Amino acid sequence: MTACSTGRLACSRALETSSGSVLAAHYRRHRHQEFLRFLRLIDDAVPESLDLHLICDNYATHKTPEVHRWLLRHPRFHLHFTPTGSSWMNLVSVNRPSGGGHARAC
Repeated sequence: MTACSTGRLACSRALETSSGSVLAAHYRRHRHQEFLRFLRLIDDAVPESLDLHLICDNYATHKTPEVHRWLLRHPRFHLHFTPTGSSWMNLVSVNRPSGGGHARAC
């Protein structure tokens, strides 16, 4: 997953590694509320039989009590956090569309 701030919108992306398909959403802000909306979007788009492993940066938005409670209710979601300053390790950041914007892991 990736969130990239363009100054106007925050975009979140999820990469399905076996097919290369990307699920993306754009939000005006990058808070835990938008992150939860994106998790629900993923939850709806991916078959329930699959576990989901999400690679995220250490941004505080991904670690709020609200997100933690949501994850407890959705045990197929597994969040893994990249080391600080290592968003380049997140494959979807490497595959961001050209045209600018700094990308960082979700």
